[in-house]
Amino acid sequence: MTEFIRKRAKNAKNDILSGITVALALVPEAVAFAFVAGVDPLVGLYAAFMIGLITSIFGGRPGMISGATGALAVVMVSLVAEGNAMGTPDENLGLYYLLATVILMGGIQVLAGVLKLGKFVRLIPHPVMMGFVNGLAIVIFMAQLKMFRDVNGDYFTGSELWTMIGLVALTMGIMFGLPKITKKLPEALVGILVVSAIAIFGDFDVATVGSFIRDGGGEGLKGGLPQFQTELFSKVPFSLETLWFIGPYALILAAIGLIESLMTLNLVDELTETRGNTNRECMAQGGANIVTGLFGGMGGCAMIGQSIINIKGGGRGRLSGIVAAVLLLVFILFASSYIEQIPIAALVGVMFMVVVGTFAWSSFRILNKIPRTDVIVLVAVSSLTVIFDLAIAVIAGVIISALVFSWENAVRIRARKRMREDGTKVYEIWGPLFFGSIIAFNEKFDAKNDPQNVEVDFIESRVSDHSAIEAIFNLVSKYEAEGKSIKLKHLSEDCKVLLFKSSPKFREVIVEDIDDPRYHLAENPEAFTKGLSEYKL
Repeated sequence: MTEFIRKRAKNAKNDILSGITVALALVPEAVAFAFVAGVDPLVGLYAAFMIGLITSIFGGRPGMISGATGALAVVMVSLVAEGNAMGTPDENLGLYYLLATVILMGGIQVLAGVLKLGKFVRLIPHPVMMGFVNGLAIVIFMAQLKMFRDVNGDYFTGSELWTMIGLVALTMGIMFGLPKITKKLPEALVGILVVSAIAIFGDFDVATVGSFIRDGGGEGLKGGLPQFQTELFSKVPFSLETLWFIGPYALILAAIGLIESLMTLNLVDELTETRGNTNRECMAQGGANIVTGLFGGMGGCAMIGQSIINIKGGGRGRLSGIVAAVLLLVFILFASSYIEQIPIAALVGVMFMVVVGTFAWSSFRILNKIPRTDVIVLVAVSSLTVIFDLAIAVIAGVIISALVFSWENAVRIRARKRMREDGTKVYEIWGPLFFGSIIAFNEKFDAKNDPQNVEVDFIESRVSDHSAIEAIFNLVSKYEAEGKSIKLKHLSEDCKVLLFKSSPKFREVIVEDIDDPRYHLAENPEAFTKGLSEYKL
């Protein structure tokens, strides 16, 4: 037990300091995303607290930070607007429909975890991953540019602009230079504290967290504990009509949330050289969204920007996420007046450094070294992430990669032809046989002009799917229709089982007595070695 505690507490200092930094950076983001979705800032802050706490404790990736995110907020806009239109302005039905949707979204995510669908994130190709981080870095950068605008939406000018730029640059300079002097202090937290002190004691007229909230229509950070939403069950009717309305939104939100969370998990895995549990993360994200929906939060998922802040600050364990979430609640309950004095410029500087750390700068260096198709995928995913959203970008990238892979393998099918002394024509098949290559496969054979006896050898080919099985069935039928004999050798065991089930005739054409020493490589290495030595003799 002592060893267990010592192992967990080894990185406690870094986790706590990094958690403090993350908590400070979470405030304006949660508020901003709440404004985007069209709900009160506290709805975003409560979501950041509850989702951050639950996923930190139960999630599959220690050190990863979750909360309210922009990727989900942009989908929630129309949901909230449509919900509000169903009642009077005073009823605020949009919020309650949002909460019901978040609960359903969480249920879908839990189901994905139970069905172990999280493992499919491994199918995401590396170019898609690079495009994802590049696109997300651009999105984070563009989101920070909005902080350079006033309440009317106009960009700052004159001294106001230069003061903002100076404070942002100072924060970035501290974060860049401090690690070169000492790595014992969290650079992001030091940057925020130093710039805040300069702005407060220098009486600078700059935008702060408090002014940002008030300009958006909020009343401030001050609030109480999250309350169970009893009104939800009376405001939102439990009917098929409601399910028909919120169902599509819930599916989209669940998909976006899981994709962003699992992609972030993969990225944190690479940064920390450890491995998280994708299915456990799916269930934790789903459970967190169910709870936050019941207690008045807008839902959320993993946050790549905050996760990178945490990792770069030394946060590796669950404690960092727990500290960030608990501190966020402390800010809401007791320290709102102090947090509201933090200059937005300090937090923008932190996020700009996150952008620098997130963007895969190596992608420029390798553009002329990787296949052109991978370059297309990388650029396409980056562009679609910026133009649309993460889910569309990743799905499109995976589809493009899969089509490219299928096409490249489809043209690799080969048939080496030779004649035996007894007049038998042998087709040696090379390359994978699957739905994409069956047309090229069929073109290799000439049933009408081939001799009476034909043998097809699949030792250098892998029969991959039902389309391939059907192609073999049709090939045999074609030769039999011409009254010719055809034999099949070295078919895989699963393929033989399927062919035997489809027709008893295959027992006559499939050769089971294999004498080629190469065929035993996978099943019996000793037999392969012995057969190979005999073959050489």
